[in-house]
Amino acid sequence: MNDESKPKIDDTASGGKIRLRALLLGSFLAIAICLITPFNNAYRQGTPLGGGHFPLAPFYFLMWLMIVTAVIRTIFKGRNLLTGKELLVSWSLMVLLSGIAWTGLARTFFINFTAPYHFASVENRWEELLQPLLPKSWYPQSQEAIVQFYNGLTGGRQMGWLEVLQNIPWDAWLGPLLGWAGFVLLCYIVLVSIVSLLSKQGLYNERINFPLLQVPLLMQQAIDNNQLGRFFTNRFMLAGILVPVCLHLINGLNFYNPSIPSIPTLILAGNYFPKQGLFSGFYKLKIYIYPAFIGFAFLTSKQVSFSFWLFYIGGALFIGVLYIFGLNIPAAALGVTFGPTIARPEETQMIGAYLVFFVFLAWLARFHFLEVLQKSFGFKKDENVEQEWISTRWAFWGAVGGGLAIVIWCHYFGIPFLFSFMVVGAFFIFTLVATRVICQGGIAYFTLTAAPLDGIIAFFGTKFFTGAGLVVAGVVQKLLFVDLRESLMPSLLHTRKVTDKSTNNRRIFFFIMLVLIAGIVMSFLAMLALCYKFGVRELELDWATRTTVAVYDNINSLVESPIETSKWVTIFALTGACVMLVLVICYHRFYWWPIHPIGYLTAYSSAMRILWFSFFVGWLCNALCMRYGGVGLFKKLRNFFIGLIIGDFLMAGSWAIYGLFSYSSYLVLPN
Repeated sequence: MNDESKPKIDDTASGGKIRLRALLLGSFLAIAICLITPFNNAYRQGTPLGGGHFPLAPFYFLMWLMIVTAVIRTIFKGRNLLTGKELLVSWSLMVLLSGIAWTGLARTFFINFTAPYHFASVENRWEELLQPLLPKSWYPQSQEAIVQFYNGLTGGRQMGWLEVLQNIPWDAWLGPLLGWAGFVLLCYIVLVSIVSLLSKQGLYNERINFPLLQVPLLMQQAIDNNQLGRFFTNRFMLAGILVPVCLHLINGLNFYNPSIPSIPTLILAGNYFPKQGLFSGFYKLKIYIYPAFIGFAFLTSKQVSFSFWLFYIGGALFIGVLYIFGLNIPAAALGVTFGPTIARPEETQMIGAYLVFFVFLAWLARFHFLEVLQKSFGFKKDENVEQEWISTRWAFWGAVGGGLAIVIWCHYFGIPFLFSFMVVGAFFIFTLVATRVICQGGIAYFTLTAAPLDGIIAFFGTKFFTGAGLVVAGVVQKLLFVDLRESLMPSLLHTRKVTDKSTNNRRIFFFIMLVLIAGIVMSFLAMLALCYKFGVRELELDWATRTTVAVYDNINSLVESPIETSKWVTIFALTGACVMLVLVICYHRFYWWPIHPIGYLTAYSSAMRILWFSFFVGWLCNALCMRYGGVGLFKKLRNFFIGLIIGDFLMAGSWAIYGLFSYSSYLVLPN
């Protein structure tokens, strides 16, 4: 097809300018998701509307918005209400807030600031040891307000939502809410500034593939070329869509009517492995079948998808190797840790691996850093300033100034000044590395193994921390920097990719900040209203409560009995650093090297326990396709795997809507 025969696309369709209507639409839907998510997830226990870094509700809205837009274009010839690029920007705004409304912030926020008072008992001695260390301005100082939060208002179930909001004891909450909302917004400003500064390195210098954006970008291209109908009716696409549609139609009907047979999507493979010996690490092995994640794996670079499942298998095999050599290290050797999934000393390899990989990323970006410094201090001018969210100078000083403000804030509340730099630095280092894993690896569902504080404690122990410093570090980490399966930074980087080359990025940046502020406020209001209406005890917040109480238990243990560095944790952290150093050197120096370093970072993540088989199948299909069919076959089969993704999310959204009117909801995607 020559250039003259291609459909003409105007300036807005090609992504030059994003009109106000798209930003308003995205903002409205994003705020609606914020308001609905706590009620749907915690009370209705329905399919999570947000979740992960390719959340359900925003993509479900995007699909239908594109279909409606295409229909309107067909009926009203030449009527271009929204372009594909504008729809993607609206989708990006929804993605940003879907995480804030749940695990990214709101899910544990209020429990974080009521748990040390509500769960204090004679046995845990929190009132004696922990409460004197808690900054009073952080927490509501009314015990009655906390009791009502967990038990619900008297007669709250019969109240309307406005009446519930009026009866919330705002005098107890207003001070802590304003303080914490300001701190959260400050952290978000730093994250936005960092993404604005460093995005060029990934977008242009390294040309990251962004597997999670491939489907939305192809849909954008189809609608901008007026070929959305052809896109969805491609025979490979239809075959891919039919697979999850049939699968989840049968299994969904089985969920509501058990007499209908189901198709198993979980295989307990661990039953075939012994609990001792070389294969002892596999005795809990599970095979999950998620068509959408097989699709994402196919769209990911072969080197990356191969590394994910290879290191997961290798990590399990390593446990068996240690067993054979008589190094069956007890879990007690791990000591007190804050890692969300860490369970064995061997898994602390990730501490060293994260640090080395961060240094590797910094080394790759060394010339970009030099250019940033030159622009920030006025030695060099910005190019295409109008296409950036904010100028390099503003982004640089926003990141530096915001980071220093966070350091001073942490020091003010009790962390020694030098360790304030280390703690805040560790928070952002782990977040940056996790962002690269998610955005380059196409992992829509990702969890850290070890927490940032685990790295500091592994090398320095707790002797340099004050008791108040441990409280501050632990609480702030739990607030924003440990539950990264809905972290803001990867979504910001995806948004930066979507808005790239738009000529009015300054307006987009303004709406991003406005939406983030609105998201914080609306999420807080929605969660408070929900808890005071029904009570935390009646909601599906067991995970949030359990993990938050565990954080305070760990802080209390460290305050009561400070620990030195653990020999085994140090050994494995250094081992992880050495392994990662070898991996990054081989990856960078040898073009034939088949293994990507980020696979090692996910070896012990709970996400890979669920997704390893999907990445294996996706990698195998990709490898066979390229080996025997080349690029031509890849382009054809790509539509099939895109169909797997679209079909899975179509069924997930449809069952989620049905679940709103039923006693329970059939889950299509990982919860």
